[in-house]
Amino acid sequence: MNSPQQSDSALVLFSGGQDSATCLAWALDRFAHVETVGFAYGQRHVIELGCRKKLLDGILSLKREWATKLGEAHTLDIPTLGEISDTALTRNLEIEMGEGGLPNTFVPGRNLVFLTFAAALAYRRGISNIVGGMCETDFSGYPDCRDETIKALNAALNLGMARNFDIHTPLMWRSKAQTWSLATELGGKALIDLIVEESHTCYLGERGAGHEWGYGCGECPACDLRAKGWHEYKARRGG
Repeated sequence: MNSPQQSDSALVLFSGGQDSATCLAWALDRFAHVETVGFAYGQRHVIELGCRKKLLDGILSLKREWATKLGEAHTLDIPTLGEISDTALTRNLEIEMGEGGLPNTFVPGRNLVFLTFAAALAYRRGISNIVGGMCETDFSGYPDCRDETIKALNAALNLGMARNFDIHTPLMWRSKAQTWSLATELGGKALIDLIVEESHTCYLGERGAGHEWGYGCGECPACDLRAKGWHEYKARRGG
């Protein structure tokens, strides 16, 4: 049974990383009811999905009003995406630049697939707003992170499902340092500490080494971007 759309509800693409945790806080600050969805697609850093429970528990404890808004957590298995993707995120390959200037961490169609599945779930759940952490400011040139891509897909989903979905990308024009700042605005030091300690970004799925900005190998593009953003954020705050 498909539920009628509720304009004050949101579904957040929640991977367990820094960006999606910030997006979840952003959604909880704006909508009356918020659900989350994560995707298991055969990624090397599947450990990221395992971080979601502690992040959710921590976010529930930060603000009473957030706890009353947070609803069901969904996980969708789409292994076919990993099976057809010959990338450094789905294979044991060295991370390097590929043809056309794209790194081999690019999983073709990943965000398109994620948002389409999210919209199908939102359709069933009666949710109007979909929130994702796509960003065109600090990204690796992934074409499915571009603002024009998201807007085009939003229009296609609305036409194809005869629903009025709004896809929100609150990080689209923010640098990684600005993403840290946004988290501070939303949840203060408590949210920053939670993201540092419990979220995961490292493409290699390494969780052993602890850094000022969190856990990871410290060398892959995801760790490098997160670390640079952290140091810029701290420098701006004079800390």
